[in-house]
Amino acid sequence: MQDLSRCPRNLLVCERSSFQNEKNRVSAQVEQMHFNYKVSLLLPDCSSAPSYLDETLKSFNSFYLIKKLPIYKLLNENFLRSAVYNGSVYGLSHQTRIDEDNCVSLMPNGILTLSLDKDSFELLGFEGKPSRFNHRRRSRFVVTVNLTDSCMAPGRRNYLRLLEGLKSRLPLQTDFLLSHHPGGGASLHPLLSCCDWSEHQPEVKFRSLTNVSFPVPESCDPHSFLQWLGAVESGVSGENSSNSFLSSLICPEPKTQTNCALSACVSGMLLPQDIQRLIGQLRSHLEQVQSWAVLTVHGFADSPVSWGGREHGFLRGGENFYSLLMSHDHTYHLHLAAGAHDACPP
Repeated sequence: MQDLSRCPRNLLVCERSSFQNEKNRVSAQVEQMHFNYKVSLLLPDCSSAPSYLDETLKSFNSFYLIKKLPIYKLLNENFLRSAVYNGSVYGLSHQTRIDEDNCVSLMPNGILTLSLDKDSFELLGFEGKPSRFNHRRRSRFVVTVNLTDSCMAPGRRNYLRLLEGLKSRLPLQTDFLLSHHPGGGASLHPLLSCCDWSEHQPEVKFRSLTNVSFPVPESCDPHSFLQWLGAVESGVSGENSSNSFLSSLICPEPKTQTNCALSACVSGMLLPQDIQRLIGQLRSHLEQVQSWAVLTVHGFADSPVSWGGREHGFLRGGENFYSLLMSHDHTYHLHLAAGAHDACPP
């Protein structure tokens, strides 16, 4: 029988520093998380969305959903020239399960990753490595190809070998999310023009909170703070007594009470460049209000990769997210979290 008193193993890396420290890692960490599906914000003592926040969230880049994309089309020569070799492409198979299905990602550095079951890997006939999350038998393999490498130039031997494998031996098709920075749809046209696609804008939601208890960030340990934050974003009350039958969750001590707070959420396929811009806007806002804010970014649970292209596994929840607590004095607390089937965040 499973021991329900034990929590699943997880990985949490914490950093405290200042934006004014030229060696701070915030920008680098944001850039390393390529595939983001949700950004959540919590602003204490804020009753309504400031105009800058509404404008910034609604100006996030749009993304495209391609229905039943044959994966070999990602090797289209015109697409490589207009998008992969110029700018940053973000591509991810949609509604595929990393622990059951074949999954695909295309990162902004031009690296194509195929996470394949054993039968598909053998059919493809291209070099790969066993998944680092295999247990007693090798049931999943990962194929990693740098499309910008000279050996993968159109017409070269390795290019033709992979193209033939994806066209004939393993004709993979999947719904595919796609975005590009800075060119957008114009850079993606060679691929979109031969596919069934639709354009989508990230969805923005605001929620006003009243009479919320907030922990004092400097006095709260990271696990307790993240647990409290998750409860607030999920609408779970933290006002129960500690022996409540319904919930034993209470706001960590010491705590303060506020009459109002604002919760904001944007979801879709979100680019790191938009998140960087949002962080800059929040820092400017905090300088004026002398308060703090927390931003949480969730990566796709079934992405083949997480931070910096490291292999990602699912296990129980597929967690890979980071939380950035920012203060008006430019200091920050950065929490990077992942599940047991993931590489340790850098």
